[in-house]
This record gives sequence, structure tokens and C-alpha cells, in this order.
Amino acid sequence: MKIDLSESIVLVTGATRGIGRSITEHLIKAGARVAVHYNQSAEAAAALAATGSKCDTFKADLSLPDESRGLVSRVLDKMGTLDAVINNAGIAESAPIDLDDTTWESNWRNTLEVNLTASGVISRAAIRHFQSVGGGRIVFVSSRAAFRGDTVDYMSYAASKGGMVSLSKSIARGFGKDGVKSFVIAPGFTRTELADDFIRQYGEELAMKDVALNRLTEPDDISPMVVLLVSGLADHATGTSIDFNAASYVR
Repeated sequence: MKIDLSESIVLVTGATRGIGRSITEHLIKAGARVAVHYNQSAEAAAALAATGSKCDTFKADLSLPDESRGLVSRVLDKMGTLDAVINNAGIAESAPIDLDDTTWESNWRNTLEVNLTASGVISRAAIRHFQSVGGGRIVFVSSRAAFRGDTVDYMSYAASKGGMVSLSKSIARGFGKDGVKSFVIAPGFTRTELADDFIRQYGEELAMKDVALNRLTEPDDISPMVVLLVSGLADHATGTSIDFNAASYVR
């Protein structure tokens, strides 16, 4: 099956690394025009956008609500419309409970701001646009941690990813009649820079402990499903969460 997204404009947050980069590459290969979001990696974003047709780059610090709020409007101003949003950008900071209060609480706020609040702000702006054009699709890149929890040092990460799942379900249930579809992709350990921090701290043996396959999940294992969801061929799966964790957590 060949998916043609040549009529689609898609915003991908956190598009320059890991899963976000792979998703962007696969969308471009399917013909989509991609709004490539980045925070610091301007050169990487420009190089990625240059591989597609009429793609563009958009800088925003998603720890700042004002910048999250303005991202969708800037995409619309420059690209004319928007058909889908991939809420992929995220951070995972280790925060043992014996940290001092100020540091632990700062970690909590930062993690939820980037992973959850920004996703909510961006989704709200996208939904308002989708209502005016007859619909659109949102994909949240959550985590296995949303369902089974995480290590105690990453409680803020698990909480933020759990919030994304509830947000997606609410959107699917509340705005479906407006043509808005919402989905969650829930990876387990995936070989990215973000996971490298955990692997350095705990070792790859722990990361592989529950995996039923012979290798960790790679970003390219996940991206084709995102392309399918953006295409509209799976719209009646709206509200669902799709696991990509090599059977390390089976629900």
C-alpha cells in the first residue's frame, strides 16, 4: 500500500531528533509538506526541511506557553493551512526524590510544561483551525510509561505522558463531530538520544530486560504508523493508543 500525502500539511514538534526526525522523514517521503519545529537545532531543521517540497522551519521554545501558543498561527500564516499535528517534542529529566525541593519542583514544572502543557496549547490552536476547515488529525507521541509508570526518578515524565493520553481521548470524544481525530502512539524504550540518558544511568541490560524481541525499538519502527494515521485510512481508530514497546508492556 502506497500512501500519498502530497495534499497534506503537517506540523511536527521536536522534529530534528529521534522519533520526531524519523516521523518527519517518513512524512516527507510520503509527499507531505512538513512544518519542521525546532528549538535550538536550526541547521538540522533547515537540512531536514530541504529534503522535502515546500517544507519550512519554525523555532519555538515549548517551555514558554506564549511560544507554544504562537507556533500554530505562524505555521498557518506561512503555509496557508494545516491538516495534522504531531505532538512529539518532549523531555525526560531525572529527578530523584531526595533532590532539594527547588530543583525537584523545577524539574516537575519543566517536564509538564514541555510534554503536556505545550501539547495542550498547540492542540487547542490546531482544533480551532480544524473546526474552520472541516477537520484534521492530531497524533500524540506518549510513552509506555503513561500506562505502567516509570522508575521513581522519572515520575514527572510518566505523569506528563499519562496526561497526553487523557488529553487525546478527550479531543477524540469531544471534537469528533467537527472532523477532528486524535491518536496516541506509546513507544517503549526507543533508541534515541532521550533514551540514551536512561541507558547511561541504568544500563542497556535493564532497558532490554522486558523486551520480547532481539533489539530495542528504533524510531523507524514507529514512523510508518504515524504516516498511516495522518493519511486518514485509520480514522475510526480515533481515541485509541497504539503500543510500540516490543511486548515489554502488554495491556
